[in-house]
Amino acid sequence: MSMNIGNLKLNEQGTPVGRIVTLGFNAVVALREVISNNDKAPAFDVMGLSADRRTWVKIGALWEYSANGSGESFYSGRLDDPSLEKALDVAMFRQEDGSFNVSWRRPQRKREMPVAGGDNALPPMPPAGLDDDHVPTQTPAGDGLGESTAPAPGKARGKQKEPENA
Repeated sequence: MSMNIGNLKLNEQGTPVGRIVTLGFNAVVALREVISNNDKAPAFDVMGLSADRRTWVKIGALWEYSANGSGESFYSGRLDDPSLEKALDVAMFRQEDGSFNVSWRRPQRKREMPVAGGDNALPPMPPAGLDDDHVPTQTPAGDGLGESTAPAPGKARGKQKEPENA
């Protein structure tokens, strides 16, 4: 799930400027195009307006990507500042009027589980009562919990608590 957290509109100079607002972050930002021959350079630096509103501070960068399904171009990057508890991952989508919608999405961690077969498969689980070498283990008599120094359930040591009258 992604959330719209801002919009940047083109100002008189053609620079995208706007506000990004979340519960813990509220900043005026602008995009500054990066001119570089390096293929790995970002498309834009994200500049934040300082608290005294006198200077711009670089708070992030955006790289251009294409959506898998539609091929639509968008910009993705990370904003960071000492005022933030952790970096803010954002995506910006250019609109027909040249403005940008800013959205945030919590990064998803890859959860890879091994599957049956294949190189990353789990070994078969030995049946209960066998050790790792498939040798029968001694089954202790009792409750199946193995040996313990703790008292058996229901046999508390020491003084018993008096029942309370309701």
